[in-house]
Amino acid sequence: MQIESASKQKVGLLGENFAGALAYITFLPAIIFLLLDPYRRNPFVRVHSVQCLLFWLASVVVAVLLRLAVLVLLFIPAVGPLLAVLLTATVALAAVISWIVLLVKALQGERFRFPVIGQLAEQYSGRGMGP
Repeated sequence: MQIESASKQKVGLLGENFAGALAYITFLPAIIFLLLDPYRRNPFVRVHSVQCLLFWLASVVVAVLLRLAVLVLLFIPAVGPLLAVLLTATVALAAVISWIVLLVKALQGERFRFPVIGQLAEQYSGRGMGP
């Protein structure tokens, strides 16, 4: 996880940091920011939008894998359902905390990137966030 200095530029009608944070609300603002001209030209907003889409994609993959793990755990008598609930709650809590961290860091104007997702976001956005 790397963090760079805060940003305070204005992009279109929104501040750069607010647009970057808005991209994390759902995947729809991220797609819109990648399509609209003043936002897609801004590297801060573009990287956060791509990182948001990759985070959503990773969340879907983890949800599918979690579903398969829960189905396997349910075959274990007595302890299986308890482990399934515990695993589901832990993964859901980790996802929500990760999403909140991404949202807050973008709102603060910091160029925060997750270890794998952030590096892929840099590649797919065309411009990096720096070293």
